[in-house]
Amino acid sequence: MDAAEVEFLAEKELVTIIPNFSLDKIYLIGGDLGPFNPGLPVQVPLWLAINLKQRQKCRLLPPEWMDVEKLEKIRDHERMEETFTPMPSPYYMELTKLLLNHASDNIPKADEIRTLIKDVWDTRIAKLRVSADSFVRQQEAHAKLDNLTLMEINTSGAFLTQALNHMYKLRTNLQPSESAQSQDF
Repeated sequence: MDAAEVEFLAEKELVTIIPNFSLDKIYLIGGDLGPFNPGLPVQVPLWLAINLKQRQKCRLLPPEWMDVEKLEKIRDHERMEETFTPMPSPYYMELTKLLLNHASDNIPKADEIRTLIKDVWDTRIAKLRVSADSFVRQQEAHAKLDNLTLMEINTSGAFLTQALNHMYKLRTNLQPSESAQSQDF
């Protein structure tokens, strides 16, 4: 799975919008949406919120966790803990990117939020690198990585898989095969 596929999955997350149009409930394969009334908040998938925002049909409300004070607490907690802490959303990075790219005018302190999310991301990726390094050095057979998001796994998954395959090949080549015969001179 690549980053675009993870972003596609993130677009199914529900966000709150305040529409500036009227429309009865719409029936989609993924579920019913609406009704839409001007000035009344309604939850819709992110893909629809972005589409409506681009057509100037709504105002997006940032998720509850997308607040400078809350993100500072999340960042500080992540830095203090050795293990990965739970994130406010399994798609926190993708949601932030999409919302800030398409609706930054609706998000207070957007630049600070962008910086805080980047700090959290960098901290978590650094932890992931240290964990992977320790895992490889100790020649472990399995690892438990709780609270990782799909994008974080996607970022390091290919590298870690290749590293483990190379280690496996090296180990199997170093072990003498049972059918090998010794040559005495």
